[in-house]
Amino acid sequence: MMKNKKIQVKGTDITVIVLNEIDYISLTDMTTGFNEGSGLIGKWMTNKNTLEYLGVWEKINNPDFNYPEFGVIEQEAGINRFIMSVGQWINRTLAMGMLVKAGRYGGTYAHKDIAFHFAMWLSPEFQIYLINEFQRLKASENDRLKLEWSFQRMLSKVNYHIHTDAIKEKLIPSELTKQQISFVYADEADLLNMALFGKTAKQWRSENADAEGNVRDSATIEQLVVLSNMESINAILIHQGLAQYERLVQLNQIAITQMKSLVANRQIIKLK
Repeated sequence: MMKNKKIQVKGTDITVIVLNEIDYISLTDMTTGFNEGSGLIGKWMTNKNTLEYLGVWEKINNPDFNYPEFGVIEQEAGINRFIMSVGQWINRTLAMGMLVKAGRYGGTYAHKDIAFHFAMWLSPEFQIYLINEFQRLKASENDRLKLEWSFQRMLSKVNYHIHTDAIKEKLIPSELTKQQISFVYADEADLLNMALFGKTAKQWRSENADAEGNVRDSATIEQLVVLSNMESINAILIHQGLAQYERLVQLNQIAITQMKSLVANRQIIKLK
């Protein structure tokens, strides 16, 4: 799913789209403040040094890159009649570092590495401002993700109390010692760990001896959302009297369904 953002560089609004978790910056927008406009992209593409850079980038990052065809293009480059558009480049070499889009956010887009190279070709000063604004955008996104993670962790802890209350009411006979009671709580916590992570807290610790915190502290935002939901659902299932094995099967199916939905639609867990 594609998401769009904007950064402003020297008074020019530049679109950044995220496609398959990769940032692409609009080269078309970048040319707005220059005399020849988007025609500069074509001139840049016919430059032999540009093609050499693009070829190296694709070779490193794109396993499907048509390197033999790139060799043909390299031989053609530099001839007076040589013309190369972004569309031709993509079609002939199966390049993935650039794309051409139609519609509302139409234009030519490039992976940030390539966009920075184009910006340098346009103007060294413009490139510096572009990099600064892009880094500012990414820093803001990282701060927001940290806030979202903290919020979901807090929500998970709130639901944990609902979960433990249900355990105390339905699963713990009054004659148990405090140590025995703690075993029941840990057992139920590991029921959720197994349903969501496929392993107990002890198994995770054995596999991640050098990691800080526990299996839940290392969870993604999506996993924390599902964990929070599962704690509430398990509390209901406990009140219904379902055996632990039956609850594990149901919770595992719920975890699979919800994780698929959240991963496919990640924007729904963003804080508004």
